Amino acid sequence: MKDISYRIYIDESGDEGFVFHSDGSGSSRWLVLSAVVVRKKNDLSLVRLIESVRVLLGKAHKKELHFRELKHEQRVPYVKQIAAAQAKTVSVLIYKPSLRDPEKFQSEKFLLYRYASRYLLERISWLCRDKHNPGEGSGRADIIFSNRSIMSYKDLTDYLLTLRTKSDPMKVRIDWTIVDPDRVSAVDHSKLAGLQIADAVASSLFYAVNVNRYGEVEDKYARILLPQCYRHKGAALGYGLKFWPEEFQKLKTANPHIAIFADEDKL
Repeated sequence: MKDISYRIYIDESGDEGFVFHSDGSGSSRWLVLSAVVVRKKNDLSLVRLIESVRVLLGKAHKKELHFRELKHEQRVPYVKQIAAAQAKTVSVLIYKPSLRDPEKFQSEKFLLYRYASRYLLERISWLCRDKHNPGEGSGRADIIFSNRSIMSYKDLTDYLLTLRTKSDPMKVRIDWTIVDPDRVSAVDHSKLAGLQIADAVASSLFYAVNVNRYGEVEDKYARILLPQCYRHKGAALGYGLKFWPEEFQKLKTANPHIAIFADEDKL
């Protein structure tokens, strides 16, 4: 459509479970939802990016890329190409052990995912609104989630419609001139280059925050991608990076390894 200015690709890393074992096994401590935001006119550049990565890594033409299936030495050049792309990233990082009412999120399937989507879409809408160029459509965005076969996206769009019509605008700060629930869709990861890139972004941040069962994190990918993160007046925290449910500084006390996200020299 001619009025569309942006394409947004969204994927997640981690799970929504709450079974935490002391040895680090069980459910992931973190759920990360990430978006790749690209101007519609630059959308094809993401297709070219993925194809160039396939060539670089020796993958077959049109072979879908799953970040988790790649080796470390393959992931690094992949994220370096993303960091050079004509796109921005926005991510919501949820530390599940800090949720005050986990029963609420266990009693209703995908509620945590919907919460994460709301915070993500708020920040996406601010970015698109603030960076919109006159003459490049109305500012609206096509919003494409990586399809989760077990989840109903009608429930997600119904949730967004409820937020738009019934929520307090001081609490839900989505710019509805950018985000139209009718322009939200879900597509299989394999079908769109943008979704494969969103997978790489979400997985990169997940590896940087989620301590594995050996007590380790891998933050190199996230460090490479941080310059691509959406900032407002130089600040990424609260904009391109939303930590929840607690403020970043409090979460950092319990998770000192996430201090890389507060390093302004990197942002």
